[in-house]
Amino acid sequence: MLYPLKFKSIYKEKVWGGNKLKEILNKIDIPSDKTGESWEISGVEGSVSIVLNGTLAGEKITNLILKYKHELVGNKNFKKFGSEFPLLIKFIDASEDLSVQVHPNDEVAKDRHNCFGKTEMWYIIEADKNSGLISGVKRDLTKNEFQKYTNDKKLKEILNFVTVKKGDVFYIPSGQIHAIGKGVLLAEIQQSSDITYRIYDWDRPGADGEMRELHTKQALDIVNLKAESKKILNSDNIVDIVAELSTSEYFTVNRVILNDVFTPNYSQIDSFIILMCIKGGFSILHDGGITSLEKGETVLIPATLKNITYKTDIETEFLEVYI
Repeated sequence: MLYPLKFKSIYKEKVWGGNKLKEILNKIDIPSDKTGESWEISGVEGSVSIVLNGTLAGEKITNLILKYKHELVGNKNFKKFGSEFPLLIKFIDASEDLSVQVHPNDEVAKDRHNCFGKTEMWYIIEADKNSGLISGVKRDLTKNEFQKYTNDKKLKEILNFVTVKKGDVFYIPSGQIHAIGKGVLLAEIQQSSDITYRIYDWDRPGADGEMRELHTKQALDIVNLKAESKKILNSDNIVDIVAELSTSEYFTVNRVILNDVFTPNYSQIDSFIILMCIKGGFSILHDGGITSLEKGETVLIPATLKNITYKTDIETEFLEVYI
């Protein structure tokens, strides 16, 4: 019988990484103080998640999809994605600015890389004072203007910098220029893709002392140069138990604030449910038992588990993700 599944965190050391995954999200086993990412659930080749709890411990998520099919991911997801897990779930800690980048859409990614495109969403968990991120450009640009700013190493002059705080939400569609800034800790929900076109890297060397490769040529025909990007909302202003943060064809993300007992209605959702705990901790009561989730942990609830109750005695906040 399927049950809520936890997975072993997959850590990624980065030149811009830090130690907030350990200090704030209780990831005590990070490999170094340059750990930039914790991949919570992944089906990406070379970084496939392995079950941590219960009778299925040690199994890869890709093998579980082959074995349980729609019971694990839902009917429509299995028909659309087959054995591929469609989302990549991360926590990201930026102790330095990330490179300015853009991601291809499904059509381009399929043609060039035989994989999904990359649309993503960010939820700000913590942010240092005056820290922020890049979201789009300040004004509409032509491709010729974009090339000139890039060639003249003046791209940062036209990037749209936004100061952020806890609870801010950003939807980053494929084609949008973006970069996470120094001092930001966030949860990232994205399509299952690791394709990134780096277009500016703050003129700094990589870990090996060499300048990292830029992909401006690949980015030119996919980048959105319209000044349409905007912050979606600050979720701290929402008092509902369940607040919708973002919804699209790729994923729906809700924020749940819990102080007692709550029974969600998943009867009409034909999908797995992913929960990312970002404050407090709670118990998941389900057919077959109880699974606990603490701050910094992530769990996948199989599509066939519909009778779910959440229970806590401390103030708890978590993200709820499904397709």
